[in-house]
Amino acid sequence: MNHTNRIKTWIEVTRPKTLPAAAAPVIVGSAMAYSSGAFSLFPALAAFLGALLLQIAVNLANDYFDFIKGVDTEERLGPRRATASGMINLKQMKIAIISTIFLAVLDGLYLVSVGGLPIVLIGVFSIISLLAYSGGPYPLASHGLGDLFVFIFFGLVAVCGTFYVQSLNLNWWIVAGSLPSAMHITAILVVNNYRDRETDERSGKRTLAVKIGERATRMEYFALIYLPYAIPFLFLLKGKESLFILLPMVTLPMTFPLTQEIKGKYTGSELNKTLAGTAKLSLFFSILFSVGLILS
Repeated sequence: MNHTNRIKTWIEVTRPKTLPAAAAPVIVGSAMAYSSGAFSLFPALAAFLGALLLQIAVNLANDYFDFIKGVDTEERLGPRRATASGMINLKQMKIAIISTIFLAVLDGLYLVSVGGLPIVLIGVFSIISLLAYSGGPYPLASHGLGDLFVFIFFGLVAVCGTFYVQSLNLNWWIVAGSLPSAMHITAILVVNNYRDRETDERSGKRTLAVKIGERATRMEYFALIYLPYAIPFLFLLKGKESLFILLPMVTLPMTFPLTQEIKGKYTGSELNKTLAGTAKLSLFFSILFSVGLILS
């Protein structure tokens, strides 16, 4: 493999289409900090870098552990996995995982200097969970807990943690404001698991989609896509923000083709487009929600 192809392979293995899931909650958390008069640039940038590194680490770990456990086979419908296809060997992937986590820890040391013990706890549990997502004696993803993991760490914790390192406080309205990101990011995983439910079941990977079945997984996706639109109205009704907080409603038309695709218009690898569309929805909703917070 020449140098150019190797770079392309490493870029591919980070799964770039999933990376908006790292940006969206940090944008929202920073906008909430700005709205509260507590915005701080360097903690915000460090929170973004940390979220990005943890997302990449999860993607690398999934590639590594799913190959070891025999989950990735020739029947795989999602983007090709570098380890399973032989493009990257196990040793190289292990080094990449360790290196990414090491960089995340270095970034986290700065955040700990700003936010103290709560950031230590967030960092420790985040790293343990990302390794346990596909690896370890009780892989979370293989026991139907992947959705909960993503909801908590890539949604609630990411938004609230970003806010906390800038303001050094937290309240229930910040938690409420984190829910749209948590739900939309979890919806990305739901598409992934909905697409792979048959191959996952054959390999023994019992994701939530495998456990609850096709119809219930579609219902879960619909709920995760549409419930976030209630949060801006909640903020408006409680007098927390002005009408600008309703800007995310602009993204509502983006949901219609996605739900049609999940209902059966798309099957198999065609759902890769739905996954990418859900990631875009998450990012655009978060940006407009953030703009609404700032303008309010």
